[in-house]
Amino acid sequence: MLDIMSRKAQERIAHTERRIERRDKMLTHDMSKERATVEEVFDQATRMIVFDLMNSGFLYELNGVVSSGKEARVYWGTDKEGKDLAVKIYLTSSAEFKRGMHKYIEGDPRFKDVKHDTRSLISVWAQKEFRNLREADAAKVRVPKPIAVKSNVVIMEFIGKEGVSAPSLKEQAPVNPEKVYKLIVTYLKRLYQKAKIVHGDLSEYNIMMWRGRPVVFDVSQSVSIQHPLADFMIKRDITNVNKFFSRLQVKVIPDEELYKMVVGK
Repeated sequence: MLDIMSRKAQERIAHTERRIERRDKMLTHDMSKERATVEEVFDQATRMIVFDLMNSGFLYELNGVVSSGKEARVYWGTDKEGKDLAVKIYLTSSAEFKRGMHKYIEGDPRFKDVKHDTRSLISVWAQKEFRNLREADAAKVRVPKPIAVKSNVVIMEFIGKEGVSAPSLKEQAPVNPEKVYKLIVTYLKRLYQKAKIVHGDLSEYNIMMWRGRPVVFDVSQSVSIQHPLADFMIKRDITNVNKFFSRLQVKVIPDEELYKMVVGK
């Protein structure tokens, strides 16, 4: 027999699913497609994981979708105090995603002997994102603060307000690009030298502006600096950042010089 807390959690998740179907602005108005998307995200195993996160007090309610991609959906959630949360649910049915994640897991000394079935891989991927956020936060890089992770669900700080996420640099150029560029250079150094990780996909698409400061997100693919692809990835991050800020007329540090600064050579 389910305890009272479990029944309450079930009622909240049922309420969540009804709200998603009714209010999810990211989905088409074709109701058959809406139902298919909800069922894809909230399979039975994921429902039980969300129950557990609610029972554990990490999550009180889910609202609508904030962002939707091939690999995951990010929902706006709240805790018991009404504080905004981002709830990222990785899709366990994405075969293409499974194929692409191998190169970022294999070779990372932090994640050894990983099982290759889809659910195990995606669980490790979620753990990887959570750990990368935690290590970046500890190195004083502004990222969404990690709150909880279980299987394919990651709960983190919501960057934005009342379900409206902060704009990315791609969506809204910073008021003071020179200052933001210097901060991002500092973040690159701290990630590499203190957190010992490389973002691997850093660009104007994966940096938000919130309360005057850049916030780095989407760190699931980030790898240890010992990973075989780490050198390639840090050089790509530097090139992407410099190209973007050059277009904003910022006098950037040349790629090779910045690379030496970041890796400490």
